[in-house]
Order: sequence, then structure tokens, then C-alpha cells
Amino acid sequence: MRGIDGEQMLVRVFLGEAKMADGRPLHRQLLDLFRQEGLAGATVLKGCAGFGHARVVRTTTVEYLAQDLPVVIEVVDSPGHVETLLARLDQVMTGGLVTVERARVLRYDPGPPGGRAGPEGRPSS
Repeated sequence: MRGIDGEQMLVRVFLGEAKMADGRPLHRQLLDLFRQEGLAGATVLKGCAGFGHARVVRTTTVEYLAQDLPVVIEVVDSPGHVETLLARLDQVMTGGLVTVERARVLRYDPGPPGGRAGPEGRPSS
């Protein structure tokens, strides 16, 4: 397993959960793609409310508005992996929004309390 620490890149992909590609939910297809590409990790977050460029509010509190709720996929990885990822996203995306920003990663490994991992997986002092 490849670990990351220090200065990395954060990619966020914003979609509606109803967005499909090749007969599958796009967020699921992207998650599979990120795994196949060897990215360090990805998380899919489902929102309880939101709106996009069409300005239609989607919310879980009103049944007919609960369709196409917001989904955000977050990926943190090295700048090189992110550049490769962005090229692949260009081929797959059928709508949505992607943001990219710098992120400082502090990775914590199991072990003694406060045992933050250092560059080679050693606890930092």
C-alpha cells in the first residue's frame, strides 16, 4: 500500500447522484477508475442538500426533491498522480465540477497516541 504525507493535491469532483455513464452511476465509475489508476485513496460523500448551476435545490426533506442529491468525491494524492487523473477525468466526465487545490497531509498510523507517521512511515519526533 502506498502512503502519502506532506504537500499533496486535493481533487474534489462534484456531481448529482443521478449522473450516469455507460449505464452506471458516474460516482461509482469514478471510484473504480481511481482505484484502478492506483491513487492513494478516494472518498464518496453524499450530501443531504445542495444546488448546482441550474439553481434547483435538492434536499432529503422533500421527497420529490430528494432525487439527484449532491455527491462529492475527494481524492488526495501526489501532483504527478493528480495530473494523470485529470487527463482521465476529461475522458469520463459527462457533467459536474472538478476543483484542485494544494493540501498538507498529516497521516496518522496506528500505534502510540500522537504517533504521526514521518516520511518513511517512522513516527516523527
